[in-house]
Amino acid sequence: MKLRRATRSDLPAILDLHNDAVKTLAAIWTDKLDTLQDREDWFESRMKDGFPVIVAEAGNGEFLGYGSYGPFREKSGYDKTMEHSVYITPDARGQGAGSALLEELVRLAREDRYHVLVGAIDSENKGSIRLHERFGFKVTGELPQVGFKFGRWLDLTLMTLILNSDQAPAAHMHDD
Repeated sequence: MKLRRATRSDLPAILDLHNDAVKTLAAIWTDKLDTLQDREDWFESRMKDGFPVIVAEAGNGEFLGYGSYGPFREKSGYDKTMEHSVYITPDARGQGAGSALLEELVRLAREDRYHVLVGAIDSENKGSIRLHERFGFKVTGELPQVGFKFGRWLDLTLMTLILNSDQAPAAHMHDD
């Protein structure tokens, strides 16, 4: 398996995986399927803002999944905190691609001097919670019934990893 930066040519596979997750998993809390244009807009935004989109592929080049991170919240006080996502194709789950992608996102976030990574995980997704725990993430919040899909309420587990011991940025006021 190898990891690499995503390119525009990966977007159809990323779109298929995203839409499969929308249809079959409680991981993406929407019923709206994306179009290729939606994924292109997302990708262009990530590239413009300097956020990674990483692809895992098998030795034969088969697409196994992708991961990315971006802003946790909009206000400037959150600028050092990123929220990440990792999605693996159904056939590749449990074979190490998720671990490899998460490890790479943690490495990149440290390299980019972010302070915290946040995972927002459907509370029933015990596999993802265990994966995050293996990488040092801690459960730092449980939000009951904050979402809904498939005709039921969904709970959200927030997991965080403090990436470094940096001091907080200096205090200063500016327009958000």
